[in-house]
Amino acid sequence: MEPTITVENVVASTKLADDFDLEKLMEIGLEGAEYNKTKFPGLVYRIENPRVAFLIFNSGKVVCTGARSPEKSHIAIINLANELTSIGCKDINLEPEVHVQNVVASANLNTNLNLNAILT
Repeated sequence: MEPTITVENVVASTKLADDFDLEKLMEIGLEGAEYNKTKFPGLVYRIENPRVAFLIFNSGKVVCTGARSPEKSHIAIINLANELTSIGCKDINLEPEVHVQNVVASANLNTNLNLNAILT
């Protein structure tokens, strides 16, 4: 039987702007966003469709995590760019270059593995 491989998480990054005023983003309406600069230097924003979390930084960089495919992370980033534009952010890159940084996948190999033997 062929192994079943499942993508669990895709981490992708892009640059949507030259910079962001994270406190202003909190004021003007990213519903449900969290920003506590004493704990983390970025704003955390979660959406449901596709279900991902964004880390948005002052530098204009954005990291998208939690997507189940590179395509879904790209769609989520485009949706974020459009949302930022709709709430009044200026000079947002609506066609950003998205870089996949990491993919986590799991697989059922349909066998038992001796991890000690593999590591030696």
